[in-house]
Amino acid sequence: MIEELLPDSVVAVEVHGHDEPEHTVLYPEEAALVAHAVPKRRREFAVVRACARRAMEKLGVPPQPILPGERGAPRWPAGLTGSMTHCDGYCAAALVRSADLASLGIDAEPHGPLPEGVLESVSLPGERVRLRELAGAHPDVHWDRLLFSAKESVYKAWFPLTRTWLDFSEADIHLLVAPGPPVSGTLRAELLVPGPLVGGERRGVLEGRWTVRDGLVATSVTVPHA
Repeated sequence: MIEELLPDSVVAVEVHGHDEPEHTVLYPEEAALVAHAVPKRRREFAVVRACARRAMEKLGVPPQPILPGERGAPRWPAGLTGSMTHCDGYCAAALVRSADLASLGIDAEPHGPLPEGVLESVSLPGERVRLRELAGAHPDVHWDRLLFSAKESVYKAWFPLTRTWLDFSEADIHLLVAPGPPVSGTLRAELLVPGPLVGGERRGVLEGRWTVRDGLVATSVTVPHA
């Protein structure tokens, strides 16, 4: 599912349900980070890293530990950039050579409504107006959850380029619907703060794709070099 939202240069590996892929054993330094976590957290931590290591192998990079860096962002091997996501019943990792993309972000969420009051804290007034319009045309989609996922993907693509926080209110997301099933489309994030510098160019807009299927919403944002 995630792979369909990404360019051909990106390698994505995902696991649906609660089956565990091969080689989910953590490196000692990884295991230490979740030694006191609940079993669900430990499993997701391990499975998403197994996905990432499988993606490394596909790119010809020896598997290695994936440790959190600043603000919890994963530290990738030299020459790679990527993103990971996990929610109940789903884990995915996407990796690409740094020469092919400046950055990327992926996110998956259960396809259900956000808890009461959350939408108002993560969205702009204009975004809420557009969500109501989208709900009128496609009432089966939980647009609030999709918007939240899009903001997560935007942040994951933003942070490696800036090393700074991006608030939910600092990106104005436009969700565009493609024709035909499944319900899917593109997204456009207009940054309301100075965008990242990529190749000497200030990027004020980040773009990506989204889909809703199999009980999930999934989003991706990719940042090309030019």
